[in-house]
Amino acid sequence: MKRNLFLLAIGLLLVVPAAAQQPDLTVQSIMGSSEFSGDLVSVRWMDNGDYYTRIDRGESGTDLTQVNARSGEETLLVSAAALVPPGADESIRIERYQFSEDGSKLLIFTNSQRVWRQRTKGEYYVWDFERETLTPVSTAEGWQMFAKFSPDGGSVAFVRDNNLFASDIQAGEERQLTFDGGENIINGTSDWVYEEELGLRDAFRWSPDGRRIAFWRLDQTVIEPFYLIDDTKLYPELLTVRYPKAGEQNSEVRIGVVEIESGETAWMDLGPDTDIYIADAGFAGSSDEIWMTRLNRHQNRLDLMLADVRSGESRVIMTDEDAAWVDARDPRWIEDGAQFLYRSEREGYAQLYLYQRDGRLIRKVTEGEWDVSSVYGVDGERGIVYFAGSVDGPLVRPLYRIGLDGRGLTRITPEGGTHGINMNPTHTMYVDSYSRAGHLTVQTLHEIDGDQIRVLASNEEPIAKIEGLNLPAPEFITVPGADGVELNAYIIKPADFDPTREYPLLMFVYGGPGSQTVRDAWGGGNYLWYQMLARAGYLVASVDNRGTGARGRDFKKQTYMMLGQYESDDQIAAARHFASLPYVDGDRIGIWGWSYGGYMSLMSIFRGQGVFKAAISVAPVTDWRLYDTIYTERFMRTPQENEEGYDKGAPLSYAGDFEGNLLVVHGTGDDNVHAQNTVQLIQKLELEGKQFDMRLYPNKTHSIAGGTTRVNLFEYFTEWLMENL
Repeated sequence: MKRNLFLLAIGLLLVVPAAAQQPDLTVQSIMGSSEFSGDLVSVRWMDNGDYYTRIDRGESGTDLTQVNARSGEETLLVSAAALVPPGADESIRIERYQFSEDGSKLLIFTNSQRVWRQRTKGEYYVWDFERETLTPVSTAEGWQMFAKFSPDGGSVAFVRDNNLFASDIQAGEERQLTFDGGENIINGTSDWVYEEELGLRDAFRWSPDGRRIAFWRLDQTVIEPFYLIDDTKLYPELLTVRYPKAGEQNSEVRIGVVEIESGETAWMDLGPDTDIYIADAGFAGSSDEIWMTRLNRHQNRLDLMLADVRSGESRVIMTDEDAAWVDARDPRWIEDGAQFLYRSEREGYAQLYLYQRDGRLIRKVTEGEWDVSSVYGVDGERGIVYFAGSVDGPLVRPLYRIGLDGRGLTRITPEGGTHGINMNPTHTMYVDSYSRAGHLTVQTLHEIDGDQIRVLASNEEPIAKIEGLNLPAPEFITVPGADGVELNAYIIKPADFDPTREYPLLMFVYGGPGSQTVRDAWGGGNYLWYQMLARAGYLVASVDNRGTGARGRDFKKQTYMMLGQYESDDQIAAARHFASLPYVDGDRIGIWGWSYGGYMSLMSIFRGQGVFKAAISVAPVTDWRLYDTIYTERFMRTPQENEEGYDKGAPLSYAGDFEGNLLVVHGTGDDNVHAQNTVQLIQKLELEGKQFDMRLYPNKTHSIAGGTTRVNLFEYFTEWLMENL
């Protein structure tokens, strides 16, 4: 009876008049509208550092506007009315753009099409400011990808049908530079796993003198095809993804440097081991040498290499190694390529090291038991590095500066919370996108010393609406992990919280290597949904287990070869701790997560021996053998090398121990974590005689979004929790 009355109360909460319960905080208002989201200015700095540009979108097209950063004075650079291609009736819309180095031309990307999760293919045009002409980069059939100006602005290189081209804009001549591209051979862009796990999509680089282009060539012939199925058609259609599963073969990678004039390609010497990754490459100062970051298959060794662009002869100038793994970090070249900064965890924390071009260590720049998380700028003239890190603890992200000589560590942003920094090229100003827990992001412009110049986006209206909801702020706490280690956490309580009552608790988890959910930052729509649940009488908490970030190398990497084990142990221990609190109903604790968090939800409820009453698992990995090579092997090595770790880290192994209520959700078009994971879980649960709930979203990707999907999804989450937790 008590349970039924509770459900009735929750149902009334969602429908009573505004004067009683403020029903304006609903799934529709949170996930289906922009009522609480606010806007930020998209600032793209110009090279002189005094101005930035902005796209203004209207019904008839897009204008490009130049803004004086300090004064806010605006100048129209090109109007939508001018951007009408020859023979066309309508103007093109600017989606992305690039200025030539001398600023005389604008490269415009338009009519984009999606490739997996990113819209990376489309059409490119060049706008000539002096002549006021709009010229297509190519008139040949086929989409173009990743077009970019040559350093002198006279040519544009791009990828079409997995081959590399260069187009002379003035002459209108197009030159093909590679000829073997096709289904299996990829030139100038990347395969699926490089794109997803190394962030490599644009895979070619102009030399500073404009005479050559360095490019990736990936041969994915050996990768088995994986098929996604579109069942919404009368006769289902298959979409093929070349997806290397853990322990299977990867694409063979080569780095070529093609000379534009002759069309001749020199191939760089990548060493005798062909089972490698080239995470990034480029030119730094010199047109005669290309730098490359080479990772071995285990990803526990990264070599920074320099190679001669004519002979291909290469040498290793710096190596970063770890007993677990090294992240694929790039050098930050300064002094026109004479020196570089590199971030490494080799001494226990992610710190900055300064090197000469030849690889000789000059000095360690930062020092402390904290991690550098981002480098926002390096002013070589003044000898200053601007960065973010956990100097003041893992929950906040202020902006700091330090001299390249390792002296003068200074915090620039005085507030707590999280600061997203966009620094101008001359290191005289920066844009600060600042938020804190429970407070929407605001955007301000500052002098380099931190003094505010002006507000770019105050978001007063949505902030006022959120403040009008009288939402209690999240409380940051610590809880004990499985072995007593102190874990960071937050908890959200109802506004009318009564410590003498018992409340059900929902825990949110991600928990993957280097991640964080416990941050002093705005939590977006999920945060508002948690507040909606709090109004309905729930507690909501999140815990950063072992393996998460901003607490040093050892805290993060102790999960090596054992994914899911320490992490779920910690979530289970945290749930037991919460259950011991007088205001938590220990029989009604739930957990939910998405992607790695969906995996963690399964591991936690399956291994928790009844600690959790309910779990929601969205797009989960259910066996790491089903996930890709680069991500999985970075933390687990291959299944052939670590069979026990794969078995113990698979939710499938524990399905027979499951107690409680379970909802599993997946998109059938998920090219990242395949719905195959959920299918195999369903099969195992059925074999074990376990009951569960499931929802599939046809053709939806890993994000399960678009149209009204998120509203539908979170309304279902809400109803399901009310019935099952």
